[in-house]
Amino acid sequence: MTPTLLTNRLVLEPYVKADEEDFVALFSDPRVARWVGDGPEPEEANRALFGRVFTKVYATGAFDVWAVRENGAYVGHGEIKPSEETGGHEFVYMLAEHAWGRGLGTELAAAICAYGFETLGLDEVGATVADQNTGSLAVMAKLGFEHVRDKPEDDGHVTKVLTLKRPSSQNPAV
Repeated sequence: MTPTLLTNRLVLEPYVKADEEDFVALFSDPRVARWVGDGPEPEEANRALFGRVFTKVYATGAFDVWAVRENGAYVGHGEIKPSEETGGHEFVYMLAEHAWGRGLGTELAAAICAYGFETLGLDEVGATVADQNTGSLAVMAKLGFEHVRDKPEDDGHVTKVLTLKRPSSQNPAV
């Protein structure tokens, strides 16, 4: 079961059914969703995705997905999941535009990566970031992610595949 995570300013907690409108609005916002997958999806697709969080992800324990809140208000989405693209586990995050520019992305990403290392016992956490997504690339740089490779996309853009290795102080005993 996905646990609740706390940072200085954020609460990451499992979604509840009442989060559907906020989730759909975030995933439908073209300024936010342009960096996710193939970009914004129609409202119906985002509602179906929200439903699958409960029926496919939480119901089977497939991976961890969180609603992200600041002062009780929904400000974003986070997850960590197995990924063929990174060859391990990848973390994903999205923040509503009103939450940008205050360091919340770094705080959120650090919390999810720490969870991957400390709770899931991962040796590294991966990320995929569009080469034009300078905000997320700056977050990855602050956290110490290293560039692994570039993946050319069909539309001519490039996705950067990045990885963060477990800090040496967190290496499990041999």
